[in-house]
Amino acid sequence: MYHKTVPYRIFNVFNVIILLLLALACVIPLIHVLAVSFSAKSAADGNLVGLWPVDFTTIAYAKTIDNPVFLSSLWVALKRTVLGTAAILAVACLAAYPLSKENAQFGGRSVYSWLFVFTMIFNGGLVPFYIVIQRLHLMDSFWVLVLPGVVNVWLIILLMNFFRGIPKELEEAALIDGCGHIGILWRIYLPVSLPALATLGLFAMVWHWNSWFDGLLYLSDKHMYPLATYLQTVIVSRDMSSMSFTKQEFDLLSQKTINAAQIFIGALPILIVYPFLQRFFVKGLVMGSVKE
Repeated sequence: MYHKTVPYRIFNVFNVIILLLLALACVIPLIHVLAVSFSAKSAADGNLVGLWPVDFTTIAYAKTIDNPVFLSSLWVALKRTVLGTAAILAVACLAAYPLSKENAQFGGRSVYSWLFVFTMIFNGGLVPFYIVIQRLHLMDSFWVLVLPGVVNVWLIILLMNFFRGIPKELEEAALIDGCGHIGILWRIYLPVSLPALATLGLFAMVWHWNSWFDGLLYLSDKHMYPLATYLQTVIVSRDMSSMSFTKQEFDLLSQKTINAAQIFIGALPILIVYPFLQRFFVKGLVMGSVKE
C-alpha cells in the first residue's frame, strides 16, 4: 500500500529524473571525448565538435597505437593493475581474517586494529616516504608502483566487517573437522565473500589504473611510466615528442584529437571490466560496512 501512495509516486518520479540526469552527466563527457578523437583538426581546434564527429577520421587512433611509448605505458598499467590488485586483496584477506575475531580468540586484537587505523589517519608526509622508497632501492623500478600501496587499511576494514558477519557455526564446524585457520579462510571465508572481494577488487583496480603521481615522482624513464602518468605528461605538459608525424599527418592532427584518443583508449579497460563487477558492488559494499 505504501508504494501506491501519491507522495511515494512523486518521490519516485523525481528520483528517476535525478538519477537519469546524473547518468547523463557522466556519459556525455565520455561521448564528447570519443567524438573529438574521431574529428578532424580544424573542427577539434575550433571547438565545433559536440556529441558527433566532424569530418570523421581515425588517424589519431592509428598514430596512438603506433606510438611505442604509449603501448609500453599501457602494458605497464595492465601489469600494475593486475599484480597490484592481487596483492591488495591477498593482504586484505590475511589482515582482515584475524582482525575479525573476538578479543578472546585473538589477544591484542584491539591494539592491532587501532594501529591500522592510526596509519590510515596519520602519515609521515611525502618527503619521509620518498626517502624510504629511495633507501629501499625501489626508485626507477616497476615494484615502486605496486608495493607501497599493498596495505590499504580502508579496504581491510571493509573486508573485516564482512568477515564478522559470516556465521560462526561454519567456522566451528570446520574446527571440529580438524581444519586450521588457513583452511577456514580458504575454504569457507573466501568462497562466501565473493561480493565483498569483487567490490574491493574494483576499488583497487580503479585506484591503480588512475594513479599517476607515483610514476611521475619515482620513475625517470618515460618508457616505464604507467598509462595515467604518460597521459598526464602528454596532456598537461603537451609533450608529444614520442610521436613521429609526417607533414600531411601534422596538418590533419591536433593536440586535442590525439589527447582524446589516448584518454578514451586509457579508459576503455575499466569501462569493459566494470559491468562484470558492478552487480557485486552494492551488495559487497553494504554488507561490508554495516556489520558491527
